[in-house]
Amino acid sequence: MRYDLVIFDNDGVLVDSEPISNRLLAAHLTELGHPTSYEDSIRDYMGSAMHRIHELVLERTGERLPDDFDDVFHARVFAAFERELKPVAGVAGVLEKLAADGTPYCVASSGSHERIRVGHRTTGLDRWFDEERVFSSQDVGRGKPAPDLFLYAAERMGVAPARCVVVEDSPLGVRAAVAAGMDVLGFTAMTPPERLTGATRLFGEFGELTALLA
Repeated sequence: MRYDLVIFDNDGVLVDSEPISNRLLAAHLTELGHPTSYEDSIRDYMGSAMHRIHELVLERTGERLPDDFDDVFHARVFAAFERELKPVAGVAGVLEKLAADGTPYCVASSGSHERIRVGHRTTGLDRWFDEERVFSSQDVGRGKPAPDLFLYAAERMGVAPARCVVVEDSPLGVRAAVAAGMDVLGFTAMTPPERLTGATRLFGEFGELTALLA
């Protein structure tokens, strides 16, 4: 099937940010008295909007995270992005091919608009994503696994959900795409294939993606 819209997740799919973010998130939660390993963070929070982190900590411990939790975390993440962040290998080639073929594409991320933009500027991916191609959970109020973000992106791009394909690397994102009625290509670089249950197809390197989208 040739799709009318390709929707990319951002963290871990376009930019190699998940190792950085989850390292810092685990450290920050641990500092605040909620011992969390890097592996815990990947398992529990990868692909989450910030509100879900607050909700899970409150549910598990009965304690609320500090009011400045998001601001402190994002300051640390953005500083680390400036030092360390790289695009995921092969992404530029896929975006170049989509643009050359005239295939519509966009990004739909649980991260904030600021986080998306910082990551894209740092890695040079901003050349591929103008404002009309960038969607955040901030736009809809609920992050993945709710389907709202993907449905909103499809609506704004003028494409029916059934004609969309989502490129995702997290279980939450796959669930959101399936709930939105979209096909999903699951990226297994950081996530074991068995955790991406529901994905239409799986791939491990971006060199495989062009053929899957053809």
